[in-house]
Amino acid sequence: MKLQKISDNTAITLSIMCAAHCLVLPLLLIFIPSIFLTQMINNEIFHQLMIFTAIAISPFALFIGYSKHKNHTPSLFGSFGLLLLVTAVSFNHETLGNYGETILTVLGSSILIFGHIKNQLLLKNQCSTCN
Repeated sequence: MKLQKISDNTAITLSIMCAAHCLVLPLLLIFIPSIFLTQMINNEIFHQLMIFTAIAISPFALFIGYSKHKNHTPSLFGSFGLLLLVTAVSFNHETLGNYGETILTVLGSSILIFGHIKNQLLLKNQCSTCN
């Protein structure tokens, strides 16, 4: 149970970081227009690392939760959120435009976060009914 909660919390944190990166980056570039900072923050490696980590952790946490509460809802939201994130990273800003990539990333992250929170709530409700 503890490993599942840690996995959900890690996935939520990564999704928030990803969404914050997409929303805060334009503001940072306005206020701190350093070329070095721009290259460091706007690197595609960051996006790929985040999505790789999310793909590794999210299904694990959602599967552990499903094996206990038997509700498909968190997995469906998690899968759809990951699909949007993978789409945003795969097609990037050249295909989708800067706004399209940001919208897909924030939407995918939000849906993924919802799936993990729903997973935790179902497990918490299940545990409270067991006692």
